[in-house]
Amino acid sequence: MTQSADSGRESARQYVVTGAGPVGWTVAEQLADAGHRVRILTRSGSGPSHPLVEKMSIDVSDPARLGEAFQGAAAVFHCIHGSRYNAEVWARELPAAEQSVLAAAGQAGAVVVFPESLYSYSAPERPMTEEGPRGAQGGKRGVRTALLNARAKSATDTVSVVASDFFGPRVRGAHAGERMVKPVLAGKSLMVIGRTDQPHTFTYVPDLAAAMIAAADRPQLWNRVWHAPSGPALSQREIARALANAAGARAPRVTAIPGWALKSMGVFSSDMRELAETLYQFERPFVMDSAASQAALGLAPTPLNEAAAATVAWWGDQGQ
Repeated sequence: MTQSADSGRESARQYVVTGAGPVGWTVAEQLADAGHRVRILTRSGSGPSHPLVEKMSIDVSDPARLGEAFQGAAAVFHCIHGSRYNAEVWARELPAAEQSVLAAAGQAGAVVVFPESLYSYSAPERPMTEEGPRGAQGGKRGVRTALLNARAKSATDTVSVVASDFFGPRVRGAHAGERMVKPVLAGKSLMVIGRTDQPHTFTYVPDLAAAMIAAADRPQLWNRVWHAPSGPALSQREIARALANAAGARAPRVTAIPGWALKSMGVFSSDMRELAETLYQFERPFVMDSAASQAALGLAPTPLNEAAAATVAWWGDQGQ
């Protein structure tokens, strides 16, 4: 983070976080732990229990309520995602919500900070940098491209912080989430998509949250795309082994569902069709370079052994 905890408490600010998934929850916790006041907006009124966190039941697609919620905010961290992992749902839900948030934040004089994915990157066959092309079209990739373009055209200040596939506390629906952690902790074999041996960048969610907070506090970094600090690319087998080591479990047997099989399943399953769209990320090297962002933000990725230990500890607290 940009400030130490002590200096943060000396200059406490008001922030707003939309969404209480793994990213929104972690951003809210980190801000509150640094002594800042946080309003977290969700439909259900969920969020971290902390004396500096105010949980509000608000649908961000309702612009009438955002003005009041954003009042006094130095930054808005917009961390909601689509209700389904589906391109049509994303296209229907996400642009309208972002426009409502951008309009209300602009009126409040707050910068909007977005977590972003690598879906829009149109040359993923080579290491992806902050200056790389982001013009992918079609499906979920095209939706992410359109969102980035809309942010660039907005009169409201924004900053987008890109992460690769998540892992860490509270990460469930991800390739290195419960589909990987649960079998590893149970000492079972696991199945992944694509190939088991290709280098793939994974981003530890607390590192993404810290990068978003640091970017919010540095106006010279606004209206650009940055990369969350992420460690060296790992194969799916390697990250599973790291989690097993942290848990004191044996290294799991890792097998892969080949692309042709996943595509065949997509004929009968819409979920499989959506998953097959990302096969390119797991059949070949998929590497994000965060060196420039680490220098600009003054941050470094959490060492893998520490990140894996925290991930395993959180799952242990869930009774896994």
